[in-house]
Amino acid sequence: MTARKHSRQRELIKHFLASRKDHPTADMIYTNVRSQNPNISLGTVYRNLTLLVQDGEINRLRLGDGVDHFDADTSPHYHFICSECGKVADLEIEHPESIINAAAADFDGQITGHVAYFYGTCGNCLNHNQNL
Repeated sequence: MTARKHSRQRELIKHFLASRKDHPTADMIYTNVRSQNPNISLGTVYRNLTLLVQDGEINRLRLGDGVDHFDADTSPHYHFICSECGKVADLEIEHPESIINAAAADFDGQITGHVAYFYGTCGNCLNHNQNL
């Protein structure tokens, strides 16, 4: 991690992300952080998000919806994306090494990491659809 000069804007962004579990987009972060710092620009938010990702302080998620989502939880974990409402939720898998072992079983090389997204319908959408 590169030593960077302290930035109030970066701290606001990190604090906001740490308080969330919904993996917000840069626009969502901008809207919320702006309430605490009305002079912050969208460009400043994007630049600071890029720096935080580069420094390993947050994760950037590319979920296939055309926008980046951000996650303050940098521990190894997986994500579930609801095909109905687009909600992104953390999934804790007890033995993630089993996924790597399965992938490596018939692979002639060395796997050093992975990203996996799980898709389906969240409980809220299932309940809503059943009540229609």
